[in-house]
Amino acid sequence: MEFSGKAEGLIERIMESYREHPESTRLSGAGGLNRELLIDVLYRIREVLFPGFYDKSRVRAEYVRYIVGEKIEYIQYHLTKQITTALATQPENRQVPRQELQERAAAIAADFLDQIPNLRDILATDLQAAFDGDPAAYSTDEIVLSYPGILAITTYRIAHELWVRGVPLIPRVMSEHAHNITGIDIHPGATIGRYFFIDHGTGIVIGETTEIGDNVKIYQGVTLGGLSTRKGQELKGVKRHPTLGNHVTIYSGTSVLGGETIIGDNVTVGGNTFVIHSIPSDTRVSARAPELEMHSGLAEDFKDSIHGEKAEEK
Repeated sequence: MEFSGKAEGLIERIMESYREHPESTRLSGAGGLNRELLIDVLYRIREVLFPGFYDKSRVRAEYVRYIVGEKIEYIQYHLTKQITTALATQPENRQVPRQELQERAAAIAADFLDQIPNLRDILATDLQAAFDGDPAAYSTDEIVLSYPGILAITTYRIAHELWVRGVPLIPRVMSEHAHNITGIDIHPGATIGRYFFIDHGTGIVIGETTEIGDNVKIYQGVTLGGLSTRKGQELKGVKRHPTLGNHVTIYSGTSVLGGETIIGDNVTVGGNTFVIHSIPSDTRVSARAPELEMHSGLAEDFKDSIHGEKAEEK
């Protein structure tokens, strides 16, 4: 293909940019992670966790053993390959033979798949918590098929199992995919107990070192975050996000910040509250309600202003 002189100059500048910024360029050498394949693997795992809910075709009970077997084979094969690639990207593994990384990845994938019955057990508690905690829920089918909180929690629990097994990159790809879909940002490094319920969910952020107990409910717009990230990489590995006990409820718009902040058992935190200190068990916390100002005749003034704007437009 022939290019004009102007196009040739542009292409050369792009090539120079590739050379100057190798961190955002992936060309020769071993292939990198396949994001689309990882998302497909995530969906296959979800189909195994909730058989019949997300499958494109009907899952007949008499054939379910064969269907699950086929999916497990697919997941194990592709997950092993992707974990091998992810391990190879780490500086400490660059001199490790590929065969050794493949063997390590195969063991991780097998161990992860062995956790599926346990994942179903804990997801059953999350599903029950959502049904018990939301009067707008009329069936568990409705929750599985439509609630963004369950989608986000399911993806978190899958990603977390990979995270605790030392898999780099892949857990974040999975969790950020759920974040893009639901608006719920749960870091796979967080530790979350049983019967976890996210109501509505949009705008929730749960940081990497957050610890959450059992029977916890949080609403939309809640941030469980760090006080400051100004030190950047110096904070890596430091406990910088809060700890929540059991039977805690945090209402919408609240921020709970800091690694030393501990919310005790049976605590309820009201909406739009800013918490940077520990709260003892059996406590209710709320922000002082803002004062509302009401002026008589405001509706008429509003109508007059609208009519005035229309008159000016004419």
